[in-house]
Amino acid sequence: MIKVVIDKYSGFCFGVQKAIEAASLLLKSGEKVYCVGDIVHNEAESKRLSSLGMSIINSEKLNGLKDGAVLFRAHGEPPQSYQKVSNAGLQLKDATCPVVLKLQQRIKRAYKKLQESNGQLVIFGKKGHAEVIGLEGQTNNEAIVIEQLSDIEQLDFNRDIELFAQTTKSPELLKEIAAAIEDKTKAGFKWHNTTCKQVTGRVPRIKQFAIQYDVVVFVGGHKSSNAKVLFQACKEANANSYFVSTPQEVKNKWFDNPNISVGVCGATSTPKWLMEEVAESIRVLH
Repeated sequence: MIKVVIDKYSGFCFGVQKAIEAASLLLKSGEKVYCVGDIVHNEAESKRLSSLGMSIINSEKLNGLKDGAVLFRAHGEPPQSYQKVSNAGLQLKDATCPVVLKLQQRIKRAYKKLQESNGQLVIFGKKGHAEVIGLEGQTNNEAIVIEQLSDIEQLDFNRDIELFAQTTKSPELLKEIAAAIEDKTKAGFKWHNTTCKQVTGRVPRIKQFAIQYDVVVFVGGHKSSNAKVLFQACKEANANSYFVSTPQEVKNKWFDNPNISVGVCGATSTPKWLMEEVAESIRVLH
């Protein structure tokens, strides 16, 4: 019989769990619930909540809503979204992750101070990512977003620079970028490690999990950048690692004999119930 073990450290991070719980409570109350953007980058969980009555909308649709409750997901929103909800007189449930909310506040304060010295506020993050859009909003969209080391060439090294990071980015790459800016700058420079330790700490932990099993099945959403990072960590630790989004994607050929051990793990956006369904689909193969 195949031995299947689910990683106890995988699954929703605190911020995502908080947002899911907020959505569930609103739906149970019978409210019409509108979430601005995907509540979580996991197709199966989004589908489950949609089946309970939650509608996914973009921020432009906020202007046309007449009733119901609006949910801001863990990634956070820019100030304009708050203004739109207020103008429409709608109930707001703000489920922005506390770590992201604190980062928004820090960036807003730093931006105001940098204006005094004509400085540049820089965010190491993915352009167009929901969290980054919310962070840029704290700076009237004047922040400079860099995605990789080579992007620092667009900075003016004769002006003050203050660097922050999207919470889910690599702390190692952030340090490299900070060192490169410090080496080039001719003005004032500050940087802050604003990556989330709960998220970035999962990389070494998931590697430790992956090496314990003959085969690893990683469960994640195709839109999740965190899933891509963690799956890559699994592959580095165990070449027999496979990515699935649903139990239906599990393939019999990955398990060449009935006596192997299989580890099932997932991203910070992967619900436990989905990992359990995947694990069960593996158990019944032999």
